[in-house]
Amino acid sequence: TAFAFLSGAIAIGFGFGAQNIINNFISGWILMWEKPIRIGDFLEVEDAKGVVEKINTRSTRIRRVDGVHILIPNSKLLENTVVNWTLVDRLIRTSVRVGVAYGSPAKQVADLILQATIEQSEVLPNPKPVVVFEDFGDNSLVFEVNYWINSNVEGGLRVTRSNIRFRLDELFEKHNIVVAFPQRDIHVDGSLTIKNS
Repeated sequence: TAFAFLSGAIAIGFGFGAQNIINNFISGWILMWEKPIRIGDFLEVEDAKGVVEKINTRSTRIRRVDGVHILIPNSKLLENTVVNWTLVDRLIRTSVRVGVAYGSPAKQVADLILQATIEQSEVLPNPKPVVVFEDFGDNSLVFEVNYWINSNVEGGLRVTRSNIRFRLDELFEKHNIVVAFPQRDIHVDGSLTIKNS
């Protein structure tokens, strides 16, 4: 009886383990056959972002943006939501937001933001970048520029945003436009009494 019980427990454990292995194995074949994910694609899986380096029958190897390699079970790539930034093409839309002080010439600010964006070689001329006067914020006039670049990694987005901000800083300083910062106006009602001790 004990032998039969032990054999049954081992068989059940082996069955669950084998089920997981077979699931990943079949998922690997589906990935290689349908190709929703290819080598060189830039993926976002939960909190991990990276480039696919190898698709095996059991797992997929991804190199994260910080250089660390991670192995993701193939079944996880099929069962969970995966963002493939480069599935169809390498065109990515991104944006830069900036707030300027109240009293700034809104039309001129929009023109300078567009100029700083178009000057970047990575920014695609078509679709054309679009500058939007987003809102009258608490402390600033809020503008946002949306543009497209051709990139296969997230780093391309960050570098382009940084270059646009550097150029905006130069243009704003040249035209005496102040980037807004949080501030509050305090009004005191009544009179203040100063006592000498």
